[in-house]
Amino acid sequence: MSQDSSFAASSETHTPEATKSVAELKQIAAQVRRDIVRMVHAVNSGHPGGSLGCTDLLVALYFKVMKHTPEPFDMNGIGQDMFFLSNGHISPVFYSVLARSGYFPVGELATFRKLNSRLQGHPATHEHLPGIRVASGSLGQGLSVAIGAAQAKKLNGDDRTVFVLMGDGELEEGQIWEAAMYAPHHKVDNLVAFVDRNGQQIDGPTDKIGGLGDLRAKFESFNWRVLETDGNDLEKLLPTLEEAQSLLGQGQPIMVLVDTQMGFGVDFMMGSHKWHGVAPNDEQLEKALQQLSVEEAGDY
Repeated sequence: MSQDSSFAASSETHTPEATKSVAELKQIAAQVRRDIVRMVHAVNSGHPGGSLGCTDLLVALYFKVMKHTPEPFDMNGIGQDMFFLSNGHISPVFYSVLARSGYFPVGELATFRKLNSRLQGHPATHEHLPGIRVASGSLGQGLSVAIGAAQAKKLNGDDRTVFVLMGDGELEEGQIWEAAMYAPHHKVDNLVAFVDRNGQQIDGPTDKIGGLGDLRAKFESFNWRVLETDGNDLEKLLPTLEEAQSLLGQGQPIMVLVDTQMGFGVDFMMGSHKWHGVAPNDEQLEKALQQLSVEEAGDY
């Protein structure tokens, strides 16, 4: 199918002053979700559940919140907001949002997980894919990387913000908590971290696999400023992102606990860990696409 010009790759600089309406963001999110299910279906491989759940957050960041320049891509992100994906297995949503916001051609999404593709199952830097600043997928490392980038910005007199997304199951990694202790101590207050609190991981519900307890209390005890929001409701998510930005520069890193549903937008995938890393078959794909309608589909 032809690409809808509304979601075409472009070289414009995305700034908080030149952004999409909520209605437009919802249409972009629906298109991204179409990309996700089509990408994993095409190769019978990938992680649709978490990708669908985090779509609204990434769309809000790249099309509303972040100041970033897709082209030419600057690996160092000087003068730009930066985003790091720690739970790299949800690469389908990351690749779709990067392509749709102008980092590389939308048509390249058709190469996902194929031989010699720049769109590997987990993001990697040696393919030199624009928008990817760190290899991820080995869980637990993203927060440390983001803290380092945020401190580098401070040292360089760069007043932009660093964002990072982690999964809730990923919080079982000890490195997360070392980083969580480090950031407040060093007053890394140009950092906004997100936890996708969908309550699911590959083997089942997080409260049965390795209960996380009261995450708000835990991060507050480490001296983070903590917010909570519904990650699948843009009307609630966007004000929370604005609040997070208003709290920057006050001596504390910001943590946003984002409640999402795994598989959001596709009814038979929603809320189940079984769709963590399973691709839909032909019939399931058709059913999913029927639920993910857009005014004018711009499928690659």
